Amino acid sequence: MANQEEATARLERFLQWLQVNGAELRGCNIKYCDSDKGCGVYSTTDASASDGVLLVVPLNLAITPMRVLQDPLLGSECREMFTEGEVDDRFLMNLFLTVERLLKNSSWKPYLDMLPTTFGNPLWFTDDELLELRGTTLFRATELQKKSLLSLYNGKVKDLVKKLLILDGDSESEVSFEDFLWANSVFWTRALNIPLPHSFVFPQINEVQDNSLSMEKSSEASTDHGCSKEMINGKDVQKSEVKGNDIEVNGADLMSEQKDTVWVEGLVPGIDFCNHDLKASATWEVDGTGSVTGVPFSMYLLSAVQSSFPIEKEICISYGNKGNEELLYLYGFVIDNNPDDYLMVHYPVEAIESLPFSDSKSQLLEAQKAEMRCLLHKSLLDHGFFPAGSPKAKGKDACKAVKTCNYSWSGQRKTPSYVDKLVFPEDFLTTLRTIAMLEDELFKVSSLLEELVGTEGERQPSEAEVRAAVWEACGDSGALQLLVDLLHVKMTNLEEYSGTEDCDTELLDREAHITGCPKEFIRGDTVNGSREWCSCKKMSRNKWSSIVYRRGQKQLTRLFLKEAEHALQLSLSEVSANQS
Repeated sequence: MANQEEATARLERFLQWLQVNGAELRGCNIKYCDSDKGCGVYSTTDASASDGVLLVVPLNLAITPMRVLQDPLLGSECREMFTEGEVDDRFLMNLFLTVERLLKNSSWKPYLDMLPTTFGNPLWFTDDELLELRGTTLFRATELQKKSLLSLYNGKVKDLVKKLLILDGDSESEVSFEDFLWANSVFWTRALNIPLPHSFVFPQINEVQDNSLSMEKSSEASTDHGCSKEMINGKDVQKSEVKGNDIEVNGADLMSEQKDTVWVEGLVPGIDFCNHDLKASATWEVDGTGSVTGVPFSMYLLSAVQSSFPIEKEICISYGNKGNEELLYLYGFVIDNNPDDYLMVHYPVEAIESLPFSDSKSQLLEAQKAEMRCLLHKSLLDHGFFPAGSPKAKGKDACKAVKTCNYSWSGQRKTPSYVDKLVFPEDFLTTLRTIAMLEDELFKVSSLLEELVGTEGERQPSEAEVRAAVWEACGDSGALQLLVDLLHVKMTNLEEYSGTEDCDTELLDREAHITGCPKEFIRGDTVNGSREWCSCKKMSRNKWSSIVYRRGQKQLTRLFLKEAEHALQLSLSEVSANQS
């Protein structure tokens, strides 16, 4: 009861703090959801307002890198480091959150007290929970990220935070790595990539534009945030990249100026309590002039449904079309049977050095701007050899247009009959063709390119020309065999510690659901005329999320492996037919 009363008091203080700072809850309220989601935004009796505006927050209340640099306590210490390039925008945000959490008289306390104290992303897993991720991309990425954060904490954060606390008159508070880890998780789970009006970021320039720009909640500054963006999958990311290229978040610079808009990552108290749903009932937008909300330089939550909300219905936004790998890594939750799930497949760059003719192949890979990894989205399977449903004609035609344009040279090698069903990205296949190239095929590529550019090398062949020459010399068989091998290795790694996809399904079916009783008897069976009760402990949410994620990875690996093996069989059959 005491905990409930304390939580109610914290929420009341936060709502008052929002109001004092100019925020307006017009058609919604913020309240506690449950132990998994924490707080959320819910509709009120005013949710049917004609303009659809549910919540308005002045941008002056947003926590952004600019605010940190202008802060009376942190600004002077951070500006020089930032100017010299020693730290980036995200470091500033994490430092600010770490310090403000420890300050006894922080003006942000009503907001910070409402934030979670622990998170569901793998950085917060226990050692046993982290073992559930062995064999997945996330396991290695989490190890690397935690090591990187610990190094940053010991190298820069710890002493700097202590110094700032002393400057504020606090010589007693102790900073810990968990404080910094908390700040990092708050940032990644709640940051928005905000399109701010140029005149708001640079007020000395008197430019006022009507900027009402819709955006999704994102750590992409991609996800990027990919995931993630760091995460996930296989793109290189700026600033958020995890070394080792294991994971990515769709990334972009935190401040990139475009015309009259400056994109800045920041936390917007109030808006950031919206939870995720695949079918968003609201979006958020920026009102540069106040023409929509009556509040210039504000962010507002806008209803995305045609009819009015039922009273007390949760209002959700979309964090983007993210797979479970990115959702778990960044936000700490997964979606069972996620329609946006994907599989990342990569060829290890370091392995190229051990290949025959590695120097020549490396040059060809560079000339083709080779992609060493690819994201295989679940939706690709709809257009493959074994679609689960009816493939969409539009998507199929688009896929065909992209693929057929890559098959050209002398016409001696025919376009594969299966090209319209091939679900694997051509960029990755041309990389695998080059890597798998045999000696005679390598010489043929050199010969074809010499015919094109001359023995004296009067000009450099284009990327498209090199790709065409590689295709002409190699075809698909070598690349598809290599792809099959990579997917077999992927499956072996996934199954090594946790068994098959069926094992994961059995675990999820057998053990008590995460919302069930902690240590209750949950099932009764009659054995020899008497009732036998089966005891089952409550599965932790982290374990459940790990199993759902890794089962999805095994499922996708199995399905894409089936596609690759069938394509390989067809490719070999066509080679044999052409030779006979």
